[in-house]
Amino acid sequence: MALFEYFPNYIWNLSVAMALESGGKIGEIVDMCEPIREAAERGDAGAPDFMRQWVRVADNLLELAAEDEERGRGFSASDKLERASLYLLVAERMQQQGSSGREETYAKALASFERSTRLGLLGRERVEIPLEKGTMPALFTRGMGEGARPAVVYCNGLDSCKELLYWSRLPEALARRGISTLCVDQPGTGEAIRLQGQPVDPHSESWASKAVDWLEAQPEVDPARIGMTGISLGGHFAPRAVAYEPRFVSGAVWGANHNWREVQDKRIRREGENPVPHYWAHVFWTFGASDMEDFLAKSQDMNLNGHMDRIRVPFLVTHGASDRQISVDYAHQAYEQLVNSPRRELKIFTTHEGGVEHVGADNMSYGRDYIADWFADTLGGRTQ
Repeated sequence: MALFEYFPNYIWNLSVAMALESGGKIGEIVDMCEPIREAAERGDAGAPDFMRQWVRVADNLLELAAEDEERGRGFSASDKLERASLYLLVAERMQQQGSSGREETYAKALASFERSTRLGLLGRERVEIPLEKGTMPALFTRGMGEGARPAVVYCNGLDSCKELLYWSRLPEALARRGISTLCVDQPGTGEAIRLQGQPVDPHSESWASKAVDWLEAQPEVDPARIGMTGISLGGHFAPRAVAYEPRFVSGAVWGANHNWREVQDKRIRREGENPVPHYWAHVFWTFGASDMEDFLAKSQDMNLNGHMDRIRVPFLVTHGASDRQISVDYAHQAYEQLVNSPRRELKIFTTHEGGVEHVGADNMSYGRDYIADWFADTLGGRTQ
C-alpha cells in the first residue's frame, strides 16, 4: 500500500489523499488538480492556486445542489453539498492564516455542511459544549440501538476539523457497533481557533472533561461507558486526557504523538514531512505564539513522558509503519509506558493490510475498523 502521489510534494499529495478518503470523487479531484501541477512545484507559494481550483469545483457543485433542491431532490443536493464542503475545507486548510479568501471559504464550507445535514437527513447534530472561556463546537452522532449506549470523544489533530473527523467514517463505524461519537473542534482547531481565537491547550483534560460533562447529561449515553480517541496530534491529546480524566474507561490513538515537542526540534532540522504549507506560521497561529521562542515554550508540555503510567484503563496505540510525519518509534514508546493499563495493545499497520502512512492517509479503512472494534470490545458495543 502506498500514498496516491499525484504531485511532486508530500503536503499536496496528503491533501488529495485526505479528500479521496473523505468521500471525494476521483474525476472531480483530477479536474481540480490537473491545472495546478506546475503550481505544485512552487510548494507553499502555489497554495493560492490550489484553493482557486478547488473552490471552482466546489462552487459548481453548489450550483448543481441548488438545482436539485429547487426540484425537491434533497438527498441528491445533500450529496453534492457534502463534497463541496469537503473540497472547500481541504482548500482552506492549505492556506496561511490571514491569506485572501480563507475566511470566506471556511464560512462557505460550514454553511454547505449544515445544509447537507438538513437536506440529507443525516444522523449528526451540531452542538456547542461550554468551556471555561467560549465553547467547543462538536458533532454528535448517535449509536444504533435503544437505551443508554456507550460514547467516544473523538478529537482533532493539529490541522483537522470536526467535519473531517466525521468524514473519516469512524463515527459511522462506531454507530453500527452501538456506540455514539462526539467529534470535537477542541481549542486550536476548527471553529475554536478560526471563529473564537482559542489556542491549543496541551493539557487536554481541561476541555475533554467538559465533553464528558456534556455526554453524561445525554439520556442516550451510559456515563459508565465513555472512551476517548484522537487522530494525528490527537495522539497527544487523547492519552493525556485519559490519564487525567478518571471518567474515561477506554482509550485509543489513531497515530501516536508521544513527544510532539521533540518532533518540532526535528522539523527545525528539516527531518520528516510537514502536514500543511506555511508550517511554522500555522503552529504559531494555533498556539497563539508570537515567534519561534514563544512557540517552543508554549509547546513544551506536548510530551507524554511521565504521564502514560497514569492510564489505568484499556488503551490501544495504532500507527502506520511508514509514517513520514511522526516516527513509528513514538508508538513503541507510548505502548511501553502503559505500565498500569490492565489491557494495552500496539497495532502497527504494515503493507500486509495498508494504512502505513500517517493516520492511514493511504487507506483509512483498517485504522477505522480496528479502533471501532477496540471500543466495541472495551465499552460493550457489538461487532456483528
